[in-house]
Amino acid sequence: MRGNTKNDTSIELLLRRALFKRGIRYRKNVKSILGTPDIAIKKYRLVVFCDGDFWHGNNYHSVKSHKEFWDEKIKRNRERDLEYTIRLRDEGWTVIRFWESEIRNDLNSCVEKILVVINNKKRLK
Repeated sequence: MRGNTKNDTSIELLLRRALFKRGIRYRKNVKSILGTPDIAIKKYRLVVFCDGDFWHGNNYHSVKSHKEFWDEKIKRNRERDLEYTIRLRDEGWTVIRFWESEIRNDLNSCVEKILVVINNKKRLK
């Protein structure tokens, strides 16, 4: 597990580069926001989380060794993700969560979802 990084994962880098190319400026790993989102655009109160498929339980298939440990860990990660999403929304943030596979397979769609939220918030100002 030592080799697993919290920041600047390959999926985060993919998404951030694509956003930057589209002219979207952001902050990364903002510690002052609950859950330390991977991407934060404070101007629009928008946070984006890039969730790894294994670590956050997307199509999770239980592992063979240390089954109880991993099942509990993944379950707790999912609970924490939901808790943070609810609390951030209650504080007025728009929360977007992308799965690793979603970013890798359809990056343009992910960028478009973010742009739609930004454009909607621009209209409301």
